[in-house]
Amino acid sequence: MRNSILISIATLLSAAPAFADGGASSGTLSNSALYALGASLAIGIAALGGALGQGRIGASAMDGIARNPQAAKAMFVPMILGLVLIESLVIYALVIAFMLQGKI
Repeated sequence: MRNSILISIATLLSAAPAFADGGASSGTLSNSALYALGASLAIGIAALGGALGQGRIGASAMDGIARNPQAAKAMFVPMILGLVLIESLVIYALVIAFMLQGKI
């Protein structure tokens, strides 16, 4: 545990030039930085929410099939439809992230 904390701190300290200011000394963010932040947040939050939703759907389907194995065929199509709709929302967020990246 302590070893991993020390490695994390050493990595952060050695990466200090990566966090250096590129020339905007006024302390404000430029529009391109805000677009990049918006794109990264859009895809990150969408991927997190999609993964949680898909995990919950999968767990519920497995629980339902374990309780009633004869209903597995009836549960399959709604489960796949739910997974497809969740994945489409994540793909929409990816498209929005690409559109925001195009403005940089």
